[in-house]
This record gives sequence, structure tokens and C-alpha cells, in this order.
Amino acid sequence: MRTLAVVLVAFAALTACSSGDEPSKAPSSSKPSAAPKPSSNAAAASLDPCKLLPAAAVSKALSLDNLQAVAGPVQDNAANGGKARSCEYQLNGKAAGAFAVTRYEGRQAKPADMVASIKKAKAGAQDVAGFPDGAVYYVDEQKTATLASAELVSGTPVLVNYTGPAKMTPEQMAPLVKTALDAS
Repeated sequence: MRTLAVVLVAFAALTACSSGDEPSKAPSSSKPSAAPKPSSNAAAASLDPCKLLPAAAVSKALSLDNLQAVAGPVQDNAANGGKARSCEYQLNGKAAGAFAVTRYEGRQAKPADMVASIKKAKAGAQDVAGFPDGAVYYVDEQKTATLASAELVSGTPVLVNYTGPAKMTPEQMAPLVKTALDAS
């Protein structure tokens, strides 16, 4: 089950921005009030999903005690330039959800366009309010729910998504994704 969950998260993250739509040529950030981030890609390269979304935050959102965060496998996709890292949250050795961070180094894309691309690619996807560059929620054919959003980190487009059981609602997932975005 663990491997399946991590693979689903990584697959969703890596394929989300490879719909064939040409990414926008000029990156932009809709967080003008945020302090500028370092100009190097060091910040984007160091995005650790288990640090961006600690197990304690997931435990609180899911009302589960003693969740453990376990780093998932590295999932890089040469075709779209995505470099995904994931973190799985486990309760007594069983998967309770997973969080993935995918960096698209060398690409220029607007976060809102990345989110729109996911919405277009996923049947039944719906917008989730409260994210500066948008967010999308969907339940896939494997009966897992995903909430994804994107932002620019040091000029690099970064997609973040939390995947859990199909019974998880956007209201349960939104705080998790927001926590990670605020930490990046």
C-alpha cells in the first residue's frame, strides 16, 4: 500500500504539468506582499516535503495521533523536467496520506497556469478558494483525493499536492497544502 500511495502522488505531481499546453513565457508571482526569496535556485532545490509539511500538522488535520513522516522515493521525469520528492504519513505502518513537491527547473510557468492545466486534465476537478495562484481538488480512478497548488520559489515553478483517501474533503486538505506553501 505504501508504494502504491507514493507512486500515485509522484505520478500526479509529475504528470500534472505535462498536458501539452505551452507554458507561459514570463513567470509571475501573485504574492507581491511576500518578502523576496533568494535569487538562486538553492531554495527550490532544498524543498523537503517532510519539513514543509510536518507529521504534527497532518495529525492535527486528520485527528490522528502519532503519525510518522517517512521520506518517499525520488521521482524525476526527464520528459517534463519535473523533480519530485514526497513524504508519506503513516499510522502504525499504514499509509494515511502523502505530500509531494515537484520542481520544474529551467521552465517558466505561471503557477495559476499550472493549476489550470491540472484542472483541465483531471475529470471532475474543482477549484478550491483561498489560494493566491489557485488550487484544484479531485478524486481519481484509484479512489484517492488530491489537492494541488503551485507557486514560484526563487523563480522556479513548484507544484505541491497532498493525496489521501477519497473521503478527505478539500476543507481537510487545504490547511495542509497552505502550511507547506507558507513554509516554502
